[in-house]
Amino acid sequence: MRFRALCAALLLVPSCCFENVANFHPPDIRASKTCELYSALLYCERGFIRMDSANYGRADHATCSEGRPPQQLANAQCFLPSTLAVMSQRCDGTKQCEVTATNDVFSDPCVGTYKYLDIKYVCSPSKRSVTCEGGTAELDCGDKAIRIENANYGRRDRYLCSSGRPADQLTNVQCVLSGTLGLLRKRCDGNTQCTVMATNYVFSDPCVGTYKYLDVTYTCSP
Repeated sequence: MRFRALCAALLLVPSCCFENVANFHPPDIRASKTCELYSALLYCERGFIRMDSANYGRADHATCSEGRPPQQLANAQCFLPSTLAVMSQRCDGTKQCEVTATNDVFSDPCVGTYKYLDIKYVCSPSKRSVTCEGGTAELDCGDKAIRIENANYGRRDRYLCSSGRPADQLTNVQCVLSGTLGLLRKRCDGNTQCTVMATNYVFSDPCVGTYKYLDVTYTCSP
């Protein structure tokens, strides 16, 4: 009976009140819109940043419209699919991340349109590390122990680690190396820090001709 009464009471609470309540219950989803040429600051008091969605462009006529001529606001179908990959590489696994909403960072998906960076992210207990092929992944838990949750050396996204690469090296997004998780756990679990090179020599080559990356999710345990 008490449960039913509580549910009935919640139904009477105006929807405007839920925005503040949601901050105290997982998942801690946060959103921001940052006008072009300004900087977005992402921050997690608890946990680590995990990007959920992102677009650098324009999806409506009203956001970031003050003082702008109509022709710069007319295109409300301006989307840049690579935005999420850029934000993930820069911010995933960190506690604080600052990104400037400019064409230099994201490229220009619609010339002449005044754009904005629209993002959603979660404060997750897991950290994420994305390392392009040939680079070195550095997992760090301070004075706690690393526990690998998930890992893949290959490619499951067309945009991550794509800068300067020809299209034929990015088309295979079904490139999965099943042994990645076991190898990472053997090397890193229980250590406070772990360094792993993202190379075929370490992992073998699951898809010849594809430019790969090492994508690792891990937690820090006492």
